[in-house]
Amino acid sequence: MADIVDLNCDLGESFGAYKIGNDEEILDYVTSANIACGFHAGDPATMRKTVKLALKKDIGIGVHPGLQDLIGFGRRNMNITPQEAYDLVVYQIGALHGFVRAEGGKLQHVKPHGALFNMAAKNAVLSEAIAEAVYQVDPELILFGLAGSELVKAGEKTGLRTAHEVFSDRTYQEDGSLTSRQEKNALITDHQVAINQVIRMVKENKVESTKGSDVLIKAHTVCIHGDGKSALEFAKKIPQALRSENIEVAKIGDFL
Repeated sequence: MADIVDLNCDLGESFGAYKIGNDEEILDYVTSANIACGFHAGDPATMRKTVKLALKKDIGIGVHPGLQDLIGFGRRNMNITPQEAYDLVVYQIGALHGFVRAEGGKLQHVKPHGALFNMAAKNAVLSEAIAEAVYQVDPELILFGLAGSELVKAGEKTGLRTAHEVFSDRTYQEDGSLTSRQEKNALITDHQVAINQVIRMVKENKVESTKGSDVLIKAHTVCIHGDGKSALEFAKKIPQALRSENIEVAKIGDFL
């Protein structure tokens, strides 16, 4: 194979009586799962069920720590301090680790969620606190960050294995950041557009911004948002398209 990439999805985001996503079906196609830990979504029962499903299907399990904002689904910025970021990441890693350990598994990675992820992409001090939290709990964990972002730089500086993450279902700005969800063109819903974007990011290390210019980008892992309307369709078609382009799809812990 000429190239290799991980395919991850945000899962375990149901809460109580409210069901979000198609976790069991999507796990048949992705290689890594980012599991919510109760702050932005998820609850203990959902965490346990999602961990069991992921282990059954031999999927890499990741912690998906978010801001403590259930109503806003963790997608609203909060003015937290670096110490608060450190604490909430340590807390949520510990919560998921308990369920993974109880089921006989092992954590693979940590990927901040939503606003925390985007804030850390640009804020070096916040990123360093997050990376330090991951390292202090388990230096063997892989840290996911937006490709080329401050979070990736902080992970590398701290000594963590760090994965540059790209997105199948989001558009990009000229500085390599994701288009705000408040903009109409933030989401990609056409699977062929998503496939074309992913293949180009993996094979050419480039993505076209909303302004039409190319942005240089690394791609270790590709995200599909589990709550997206087209999530299951994307999860089915993207790995098939990647393999047709001689790109191997494997969990990040097996090759990074």
